[in-house]
Amino acid sequence: MDTRGGESSDQDTECGTAVEFVYRPTAADFEEALRARARRSPAGRAQALVAPMAAVVAVGVFSVLRDETPAVWIITLVISLAAVSWGTVRGLRTMARRIFSVVEPYGECRMVADDRGAVSTGERASFTVEWTVFREYLETPALFVLLGGERAAGVAVLPKRGAQNPEDVDRLRAILDRNLKRL
Repeated sequence: MDTRGGESSDQDTECGTAVEFVYRPTAADFEEALRARARRSPAGRAQALVAPMAAVVAVGVFSVLRDETPAVWIITLVISLAAVSWGTVRGLRTMARRIFSVVEPYGECRMVADDRGAVSTGERASFTVEWTVFREYLETPALFVLLGGERAAGVAVLPKRGAQNPEDVDRLRAILDRNLKRL
C-alpha cells in the first residue's frame, strides 16, 4: 500500500489485494454511524442510556421526597423520559453534524485498504492509519463503521457506495474481519 497518499497500489498482500473506495462523506453517514454505535457497542449503549436512567432516578427521588401520588409520579416519569430520549436523539444528530463539519472540507475521499491499514486521501489532506488504531467495527446496510480502541474514542465511516465494484464491499469486509473484531 502506498502510504504517501498517492496512487493506489494493487500489490498483493498476504491475504489478497488492496481495495479502493471513492466517496464524498455526508452528515447522514455520520448520523447513521453514531446511531449504529449507540445500538450495538457497549460504550454507545452506555452513552445513550445515561440520560434516561438519570431521569428515572431523579423523578423517583423527587417523587419519594415530595410524597407524590403514583399518578403524578407516572405522568412525570413518562414526560421526562420522552424529553430525555428526544434530547439523546438530537444530541446524536448534533454530534454527527459536528463530526461532519470537520470532515467536509476534505471533499471527495479515496480510501485504499489492505491488511496493514488504510490510506485516505481527500482533496485537501491525506492520512495513513494502521488497523491497531481501531478495536472493532460494525456494519450497517450502507456503511462500515470503525470504532477506536482503548486510547481513541474515534469513529471512522466508510460508505459502501464508494466501492468501485460490488466485490470490493466483500473484500473490505474480509480485510476488516482479519484485523478487527466485528460487533
